[in-house]
Amino acid sequence: MAGMRAETARTATVDSATWAFAAPPGEALAGATLWRAGDADGGWEIDGTYQLWLAGSSETNIFDRCMALLGCTAKGDIGEPLAAENSLVVPSANLGSHLYASTSCGGIAEYKCPVNSGDANGYAAVIYVYAADLILEQDAGPTASNVSGELASASTVSGTSDVAFSASDPGSGVYEAVFSVDGQVVQRTVVDEDGGRCRNVGETTDGLPAFLYVQPCPASLSADVGLETTRINNGTHHLVVSVLDAAGNAATVLDRNVTVDNPLAPGGQSAGPLGAPNGMNASVQATLTVGWKGAKGKRLMSGYGRAQTVVGRLTGAGVVPIEGARIDLLATPVYAGASAAAMASPVTGPGGRFSVSLPASVSSRTLRFSYSNRVGMPPVAAQTLMLSVRAGVTLSIAPRTASVGRSVYFSGRLRGGPIPSGGKLLVLEARSPGGAWLEFDVIHSNARGRYHASYRFKFPGPASYQFRVLCEAEADYPFATGSSSVVGVFEH
Repeated sequence: MAGMRAETARTATVDSATWAFAAPPGEALAGATLWRAGDADGGWEIDGTYQLWLAGSSETNIFDRCMALLGCTAKGDIGEPLAAENSLVVPSANLGSHLYASTSCGGIAEYKCPVNSGDANGYAAVIYVYAADLILEQDAGPTASNVSGELASASTVSGTSDVAFSASDPGSGVYEAVFSVDGQVVQRTVVDEDGGRCRNVGETTDGLPAFLYVQPCPASLSADVGLETTRINNGTHHLVVSVLDAAGNAATVLDRNVTVDNPLAPGGQSAGPLGAPNGMNASVQATLTVGWKGAKGKRLMSGYGRAQTVVGRLTGAGVVPIEGARIDLLATPVYAGASAAAMASPVTGPGGRFSVSLPASVSSRTLRFSYSNRVGMPPVAAQTLMLSVRAGVTLSIAPRTASVGRSVYFSGRLRGGPIPSGGKLLVLEARSPGGAWLEFDVIHSNARGRYHASYRFKFPGPASYQFRVLCEAEADYPFATGSSSVVGVFEH
């Protein structure tokens, strides 16, 4: 916001307040929508008026204005920040490197604006920018160097093979590595989420990535990225590895032919050539069943740190087991903008049965299992499971005894990630033993999940209290609501 208080005497052309946005070097605004509101309730006098305006790409190139002298006292709805009337698309003629939101006492030099006349918040002129949806354009792309690794040098690869490289980008930063085989994208890997800054939050209409920072990704980095070759047919293929910046510009890391040669799966089936049968008794009429071991239903709620197992079975027509078949497994973490990533593909054994063990540290996610009756062909059977994991958070309190006027100190950490770059919101709660939990403070962890807080006792004891830390579900944190263990404190 940019505002001017009503109680100050002002001379026209002297006083102003401005909020400004500047695109990073090498970038420019290709589109922008602002949600804004404001008022000029300070009014006007002869040759002196309060006013507010929006401008870009220079401060004098105005595209939205409200001047008390011309009868305008308000723009938009201050009471509803995201109201439709507050939404304003910036005209293309005003796009460039800067945007400005300003208020001023304007007019002829030395003429004064009114004093002690303003809105309910005490502003003679004010403009609020509640939200901004900015499309940044960057022409210069990334560069890649120092390429090495098995994918760069070996003639034949199998299992997980890597490529190592250094990359830099002059603007939005290095975002992801893209692997293409025979002209088809088979894998996308975010190289470095930079503590959550370089994370696609989605919600775009054009399918391009969106970020919460104007320079979201690292300007330079060294990476070592693996490609799961078991998802590729055995044989010789044209492999292209590219590195993309957050603006979508690409640089080639690797462009060569490689031969994939993975060993036979149980049952004698290999990835084989495109179209080869996937498993013994491979069938287009396959039935795939999956479930949580020891639980019913497709959705499982689990505490953090508990390993879970998925069990499944693949059969064909007449319930004939399909053995030695690869089941493709994609996992999508439950946070805004998360991308699906391939997990190790289970292979069916005797009776067409298979199992997948998930690590104890896994976050909430959607698991999609699919079976293709022929290698490289679309799936003929698929099933989805949902795993919700309660947030894990530790709590320590010292000292465990206190008295009126003295403080106890809280510390701990979140046990899972990724953690939002600005930290995670945490709620401190207290109760008398057996009573209802009451919130008494809201704090943030740091980007590593650690937190510290304190509480000073205001009323005399003796009394016993119990404390816990509540970690509530949020869109950018891949865990369900969870709480710490309960810690007791005695007040003398």
